[in-house]
Amino acid sequence: MSLDSVRAFFAAHAPDIPVMVTEQSSATVLLAAAAHGVEPGQIAKTLSLRIGDEVVLVVARGDARLDNRKARAALGGKPRMLGQEEVEALTGHPVGGVCPFGLATALKIYCDVSLKAFDEVVPAAGSTHSAVRIAPERMAALTGAEWVDVCQDPAAPGEAGVGPAEA
Repeated sequence: MSLDSVRAFFAAHAPDIPVMVTEQSSATVLLAAAAHGVEPGQIAKTLSLRIGDEVVLVVARGDARLDNRKARAALGGKPRMLGQEEVEALTGHPVGGVCPFGLATALKIYCDVSLKAFDEVVPAAGSTHSAVRIAPERMAALTGAEWVDVCQDPAAPGEAGVGPAEA
């Protein structure tokens, strides 16, 4: 059903972008990178966060971690990861397939500036075996996302962030 909502989203808003379904799982950043032949940073992972009473999605490069200080400043509060059941209930997508497309609930979407390092990124597409290839700017435009700087530099170790690198 989740894959279907993403297919419907692209059919309505960007019919030129095909949804790719693979035999290999793309449920983690490393699996997705292997399945799609890209470096882990090029995977656009979607983090489901609670900021106070609001739930938001943050799309970031696969090898980046949230910087707690930056996230608090940009998002207006301390980010907390949602539990698996809440993620699926709010997004309509299973963990490992969460993306900013075809959502079950209207959520505020942010794209981290780390994505701009790539001409094309590969976010999930509603299941653990599906994805799309899309320019970061187009993804932000299609989803109404706001650009923010909330991640640590993936090349520089720093303060512990929120969420696993393979979320």
